[in-house]
Amino acid sequence: MDDTPEEITTLVGREVYSNNGVFVGEVDDVRLDLDATAVTGLALGGLNDELFSSRIEPGRGAIIPYRWVRAVGDVILINDVVERLKEPEGEEEAAV
Repeated sequence: MDDTPEEITTLVGREVYSNNGVFVGEVDDVRLDLDATAVTGLALGGLNDELFSSRIEPGRGAIIPYRWVRAVGDVILINDVVERLKEPEGEEEAAV
């Protein structure tokens, strides 16, 4: 494996999936901590409506913490934490 560092701009435009293979969104930008010279988050756009429709208005994005990232390659894999945001169907009916 090549350990040559890549520019952080190479993250922009990559698709993001959970480690279970569910599409989450696409990287629009990165959040940086300039003091630590580290990426701290990924700003996603083109979000999966099934995961985010009840929490985020259409056309808006979300920032996910970079600590959720498991792997970066042709796509970015993150922990399945995002999938847990989706409310179970039974819970939604109970709230009504």
